[in-house]
Formats: sequence, structure tokens, C-alpha cells
Amino acid sequence: MFLYNLTLQRATGISFAIHGNFSGTKQQEIVVSRGKILELLRPDPNTGKVHTLLTVEVFGVIRSLMAFRLTGGTKDYIVVGSDSGRIVILEYQPSKNMFEKIHQETFGKSGCRRIVPGQFLAVDPKGRAVMISAIEKQKLVYILNRDAAARLTISSPLEAHKANTLVYHVVGVDVGFENPMFACLEMDYEEADNDPTGEAAANTQQTLTFYELDLGLNHVVRKYSEPLEEHGNFLITVPGGSDGPSGVLICSENYITYKNFGDQPDIRCPIPRRRNDLDDPERGMIFVCSATHKTKSMFFFLAQTEQGDIFKITLETDEDMIADLANEDTPQLYVACGRGPRSSLRVLRHGLEVSEMAVSELPGNPNAVWTVRRHIEDEFDAYIIVSFVNATLVLSIGETVEEVTDSGFLGTTPTLSCSLLGDDALVQDCLQPLSMQALPAQPESLCIVEMGGTEKQDELGERGSIGFLYLNIGLQNGVLLRTVLDPVTGDLSDTRTRYLGSRPVKLFRVRMQGQEAVLAMSSRSWLSYSYQSRFHLTPLSYETLEFASGFASEQCPEGIVAISTNTLRILALEKLGAVFNQVAFPLQYTPRKFVIHPESNNLIIIETDHNAYTEATKAQRKQQMAEEMVEAAGEDERELAAEMAAAFLNENLPESIFGAPKAGSGQWASVIRVMNPIQGNTLDLVQLEQNEAAFSVAVCRFSNTGEDWYVLVGVAKDLILNPRSVAGGFVYTYKLVNNGEKLEFLHKTPVEEVPAAIAPFQGRVLIGVGKLLRVYDLGKKKLLRKCENKHIANYISGIQTIGHRVIVSDVQESFIWVRYKRNENQLIIFADDTYPRWVTTASLLDYDTVAGADKFGNICVVRLPPNTNDEVDEDPTGNKALWDRGLLNGASQKAEVIMNYHVGETVLSLQKTTLIPGGSESLVYTTLSGGIGILVPFTSHEDHDFFQHVEMHLRSEHPPLCGRDHLSFRSYYFPVKNVIDGDLCEQFNSMEPNKQKNVSEELDRTPPEVSKKLEDIRTRYAF
Repeated sequence: MFLYNLTLQRATGISFAIHGNFSGTKQQEIVVSRGKILELLRPDPNTGKVHTLLTVEVFGVIRSLMAFRLTGGTKDYIVVGSDSGRIVILEYQPSKNMFEKIHQETFGKSGCRRIVPGQFLAVDPKGRAVMISAIEKQKLVYILNRDAAARLTISSPLEAHKANTLVYHVVGVDVGFENPMFACLEMDYEEADNDPTGEAAANTQQTLTFYELDLGLNHVVRKYSEPLEEHGNFLITVPGGSDGPSGVLICSENYITYKNFGDQPDIRCPIPRRRNDLDDPERGMIFVCSATHKTKSMFFFLAQTEQGDIFKITLETDEDMIADLANEDTPQLYVACGRGPRSSLRVLRHGLEVSEMAVSELPGNPNAVWTVRRHIEDEFDAYIIVSFVNATLVLSIGETVEEVTDSGFLGTTPTLSCSLLGDDALVQDCLQPLSMQALPAQPESLCIVEMGGTEKQDELGERGSIGFLYLNIGLQNGVLLRTVLDPVTGDLSDTRTRYLGSRPVKLFRVRMQGQEAVLAMSSRSWLSYSYQSRFHLTPLSYETLEFASGFASEQCPEGIVAISTNTLRILALEKLGAVFNQVAFPLQYTPRKFVIHPESNNLIIIETDHNAYTEATKAQRKQQMAEEMVEAAGEDERELAAEMAAAFLNENLPESIFGAPKAGSGQWASVIRVMNPIQGNTLDLVQLEQNEAAFSVAVCRFSNTGEDWYVLVGVAKDLILNPRSVAGGFVYTYKLVNNGEKLEFLHKTPVEEVPAAIAPFQGRVLIGVGKLLRVYDLGKKKLLRKCENKHIANYISGIQTIGHRVIVSDVQESFIWVRYKRNENQLIIFADDTYPRWVTTASLLDYDTVAGADKFGNICVVRLPPNTNDEVDEDPTGNKALWDRGLLNGASQKAEVIMNYHVGETVLSLQKTTLIPGGSESLVYTTLSGGIGILVPFTSHEDHDFFQHVEMHLRSEHPPLCGRDHLSFRSYYFPVKNVIDGDLCEQFNSMEPNKQKNVSEELDRTPPEVSKKLEDIRTRYAF
């Protein structure tokens, strides 16, 4: 089995964000990293929207990111610290829309290690040097300069190592044009290490250390170090030189302190707390991130606390103080996202999000619509022409769209077509056929567009794009053909086909992001456009449209005007490049698992938050605090205090904005929710008591109760995560009534550990209680235990069943295969895996094969060998003493690994499914950072061989941006086996044309043939 990995939606969780002028214009841009992805965003000050300019996979873990600018320069460079053991400096090239690697300096081993630099980056504010530091011991400083041709140069590294030292944060200090200075929060653990009594460890203080780079002597010295009273967590640089007093702000628990070297006194200020806060009063307040705003005359800082509150901090230096459930033709993905009160259930449908600008009713059903300009040079359209069977309606476009009669169009007859004959229009009447193409069905419409052009500047400095001409042919059987048209000879070549829907395909030319695109209409509307040097053909998530035209006005420069039955609609498409559009339904706590009720298609979701209060506890705490407010007041302030208490009780701040109160460790809150996934409305909500945490849910039928459906929820009581302790658990049993809309409580069964996995099994139910695997049946007062197995190593995190076999995933020891023997009523282990894996999720592929993912970001497929025998008697002597068996050697039969692959993000769910109608099966995975990907099987050896060579050539010709070796990244924990990385192969399209030619010649193909193969495998399984 050989698989091909494709990403459908890239990760969305942002780990770092920096801003600067990366394209060298005056416009501010933002670079964010999303784990292993670098993305360049440009905020549009007029609309308030943020556009993505470029997204690149770097096949490595981005650990730190900084922008820096050489003294007197106008362009910012990007410095990246990653797990490659190299420092990389990138420059954005706006003409090619790509990041170019300018420097790559190797200094250590790859991987995220304690003493290899890369975790912290600090830049001298004047752009003369950069420090890259490890968590422990090593720090390197690189001097940056420019050569005679104004190119960036980098020096060899200067060491600033200090053994036995842990680093918490590093920043560059603004000292004007003095020698560059870096400030570090450090802790020396040498004494603590050598002292067996533990006293030194208790007394070790964190220090603030300044390192100075002496540019004259070309080395780094530890300039000055002072112990800190409390433990700091991060530093903020204060502007210096002519702009301010220099120095740093140290953020620590409950305090922020200003320090400068020399004899300047410290300035301390407590971090303000919310009044009447429900949080645990012992909990300290810390700042977690900050931004500095600096103009010519003043500066201030914005700092954000863990609760999400943002404070403005100013420094006053003279006084020294601080102040397919829906029956559509493609399946939907239901995903549970987010944390705490901001979590949601999202329904992802394949399609582009459409924003309606305007919808207006028309007097009848029109049959066509066009837009025209008054003059060829006009930027915006002047009229919308709507044609009916027996009349024509002319609308003029201004601030609003209204009907006009004096446009010069005949209003009494239908219009066949209209367009602008410009100043340079020629009518030619001698036509000869240049080339022909046979079609599989009757054509319905044709459209020629120029696409895929990259903006190039010609000799005169004029910008123009040079792309290919494409002839799009819409057929009556719902198929779209796209062919390359040679502009000189008229030859047609490289045809690609795609089935769009059941109606004949109509084609319309529109403009998207300054380039031509094609809107194709069948039973669904599709947009074919080129985005970041790749073709996209994406359906619009919108109702069926019948006719359309491009539309440009001041309010909506790139819109579409379309008709649907008897309405005229003006639409805009903003999120180009996205594969899914999302509908989000808010939830109360973090969703942990959900199951689908097979009959009503409702979802049963369990939501659990640690460090949280239930609604009842919140109300109780508020009441208690209000009473304390009244009691604390003196005689004369009683009335005022009573008013304040009443106001406090009535105040209800929405938690999705202000955050949920933090209750402290070991406090849990949970709800069980029944939800209709189409409308998104909650049908039933069960609140569990304080400190009851729901961890597992299953919907099942029992053989002794007929047709009724039951929901079982596994709950832990008083769970403390570290050091781990638990007061026991319960399994709540509910009966689903009212056609799966209501939960009726039956009983709760106490168990001794956390029930972390539940699965229906042969009319009974399997529950993993801690490390015990048990079969339960339904009783009148509680669930009745029927059978158990005590031989699983640590803790059962998941259960899959197929026939008589049960596949148990252990939290640490991969998969264990168990056979249930009905006659002896025994669960017998007959096989296990040879590798330790910290399994997060699993999915059965067939009777012998299981796919699993672990918490370090690997996906594996494990299969039992063909000769495996599950009819094992555990004990050949016949006395069946199951309880005196050791765990030492595990099972006698071992599973084989079919494939291994490192995704690079923790995978939380896996499912075998078909994503497009008539497509083949694939394995879909979703990750903690919000990514969605699929693994698809190759159907022929020839395909596999071809892609293996593409991957091999790209590894050498187009190595990853941050200097990590692609093969070793995909083999982070286990050597990659039988998987080809489609994300790397698809970077073929963004390579330089001459490199594309070299690679495709090695493969005996042309570049269009290679990119056609890449597109075909994507459209065969997904989008």
C-alpha cells in the first residue's frame, strides 16, 4: 500500500507574528508562522480586511521569527530560527511573489534540542546584529552589514556561551549607535545541581544579564548582571538613543518593572486586576505578549494579560514612574474547534465563501445579464443590462443601482449580447480555421482567458502580466474542458476535464485580484482562477445561478452580478485560495468528542474545560462575593455597597469576549449537548456538577431493550492532572427520546478510574476504565459488569471493534488486539505492536488493518500478518489462571508497520471516507492547529513510480526554505515509509521555469504534463 499526502486546509493556529515593510513599499505587512508554514499578509486600510499574499510550507518547525532592517534601509528582512540547526534570512520578492533565501548559516544539529540555538531570536533595533539563543548554554551573535553592491552580508558567529544557564527570554536593547547590546532573562543552576540538600535550588534567583557586542574588537562580553526579586517571564525593549530612555521592561507575576543599566532607579508597578474577579484569588497575573508603538515624538506599549485584557503602558521618564447530513451532493466535514467559551462546532463544505452585496427582486425571470462601461478607459462599469424574454432593463451604477431610460438601449426588445466596441475596435470578416478539437459531447459555451500570468516589468517599466491563453469549453453534459491556446498558431494542447454538475455548463469571464478568471455555471457555480501559482477550481457555496457577468464599481471593485430565478444579485468573493467555507455554531466549553445519532443525524457533543466553573458554581461565587461586599462596608456605606453588589450581580459579561474565570487547578466543568447540525440549534443541554469532567461518549443499543437508543457518557470525578490523582469516575446512562432530541437520565454507574473510552459491542458495551477493559450490559439501577481484561499496560485511550475483534489503543503502548470468546466469556489478547506510540486517535481500515495517529504528529498504518491466529488459548496447560500472567513479553504475535509519516502537527481525528461524489476512498485527518489533510492510495505502480521521482527531484532542486532536510523532517520519529509528500510535489508549480524544465526532462515529460498529473491526483480524490 502506497499513499500520497495532500493538505486540503492548511493549519490556522498562529505561533508567531511580526510586522514590517517586507515588499519594500511604504505599506505595512505582517508575516505569521503557523507551525511549519510561513504566510505573508497585507492589511487593507480601506476595507479593514487582511489579504494573504503568499503561503509557503517550510517542512520544519518554526521556533522564532524576527523582522530586521539594516540602518538606513527601507526594506525589512525576515530572520527565522527553526529546528534545522541553521539561521536563515529571507527576503520577499514582490515581482515573483516568493520568499528568497539570502543567507543560511549552519551552527548545530537539527531537531528541537536544549542546547542548539533557535528557540530565541533578538535583533539590534538599529539592524546591526542578531542574537540567536538556545534554551540552555549556547548563544550566537551574527553581525549584519551590506557590501558594495548593497547586498546583505552576514559575519561568522561570535559565541556568548555560558554553561549551566537556562534562558527565558532575549531582546535587543535600544542603545542608539553605541555598541549593540542584548538583554537576557537567565538562571544559573550550577549550585542547585551540586547541592544535594535542595536548599540552593530554593534560593536560586533569576538574573537579568546584558551582553555587549564590541564592534571594534569583534567579540561579545557579558557586560553586567543583576539578580531579580521575582521570576520574570518576558522582556520588552524601551526605545533609546534620541527616541527615549533605553533600558527594558521586565514582565513578571503581578508586576512590571523598568530597569536600565547604570545607577538609574528601578520603577515598579503592579499589574491591575479586574474588579470583583471570579478567578482563583491565589492565581497570579502575567503579561503574555506586547507591542511597541513609536512615532517621532512619543512611544507607548500595549501589553496583554493571560485573561486577554490589553493595557496601554506609558513611561514618564522625568518623574520616574510607570503607569452529509444535509443531503447535498458532497459530504460535509463536522469539526469541533477551539477552546473554552470561544469554541465552536464548524460545518465545512467544499466551496468558496460568497458575500452578498445586494439582492433585488425583478419583475420576471430574466434570461441574461451583462455589464458595460461608458468608455474603454473607464475603471468602473456604468450600466447593468438585464434581458428578459420580451424586454430589456437598463440599470445605472453609482452609489446605488437604479433603472434608467435614457441610456440609448432599446427597452422593448430582448438583448442578445452587448459589449463595448472601444476606440481601437476592428471588425474582421475573413475567418479561417486554425485548429480543431473533437469534443465528447455538444458544446454549450466557450470562453478564452489569459491566466497564470506573473506580474513582470518590461523595459519601459510598465507592469503587465504574461500568462497563457486558455480556451474553456463548457459541454452540455456538465463537463468543463480547459485547453491551452497558442496565441500565434491557434494550436490547442494539454486538455484537462472536470465534471461540474448535471446542467449544461455556461461560462462567464470575471476579474479576481487583478487577473482574469472564469465563472462556470452548471447545477452549482464554480470559479476557475489562478492563485499563488496554482490553478483552483472551486464551487461557490451559494444557490444555483443562471447567468452572470463581471461587475466593477467603487464600493465593490471586483464583484459579480448574477441572476437566480427572479432576483438580481451582486456578489463578492473574498477568500480566494480557501477550499472550505465554514459555518460556526458557538459552544460553551472545549468540545472533546461527539457522536452522531444514526436515526435523526443529531450530534451528541461532550464539552469539558479544566480550570473552569460550572454555571451553578459561578452564580454561587457571585452571590458569596456580593454578600462579602456588603459585610465589608461600614455603617455609613451600607446603601452604596448594597447598590454596588446588586450591580455586580446583574452584570453579565459575555465570556466569548472577556474570557471565562479561571477556577484553579483540579476544577472542571462539563456539559452534554444534543445539537441539530443543519440549523445549529441546541435541542438539549445537560450540565454536569462541578469537578465532573466528561471524557468519552457513545451512542448504542442494547440487545435486551429492543429499538431504544442510549447515550453513555464517561465522567471523571475530582481529577488532578499533575501529580495525577482521581477520586473515581461514573458512567452516566441516558435514553434518547423524542426522535433523538432529548436525553432522559436513567442511572449512573460508579467506576474506580477514568472511563476514557466507550464503544458498543455485540449488543453490549465495552468501556476502558483506566487500564481495565470491561464489557458492561444495561441493568435497572446501573450498568452490570460482565467480563474484564487487566493486561493492558497503562491506560486505555480508545476502543475500535470489528466482528469478534477489539482493537484497544493504549495511551503509550500503541495498539493491542483482543479477541472476545463468547463461550468462555473472556477477552484474550492475541497480538500487539512492536513500537511504542502515544495514540491519540485510530480508525479501522479493514479486518486486519488499523490507522492511528500519535501526539507527536505521526500517522501510521499497522496490519496483522496474514498468518495471525486469533483463536489463541492463552494458557496451554489448561488451568486458565489468567490473573497470574506477567506483562513482560506482551502478546506472542506482532503487527507489521505498513506506513509511517510525520505530519508535523498533532493529529486528533482520522476517518476513512469519500470526499467527492464518485471519487475513491481516502483517509482524512484533522490536526490540533486547524489543518485538514488526506492520505490517498495510489491505484497503479506507474503513478507511484512517477510521483516518487517528482519527490526525489524536488528534494534536491527545491530544498525547504528554512534549511531543514525534507526527508528527515518527514522521518522525525519513525523513518518515513510508503508515503509520498504531495505538499512537496505541488511546489513544482512555484519553481523557476528553467528548473521546472530540468526536472520534467529528467522524468521524460514536459512541465504542463507534470502539473497536469499533480492536478489529476488532487481532483480524483478531493478538491
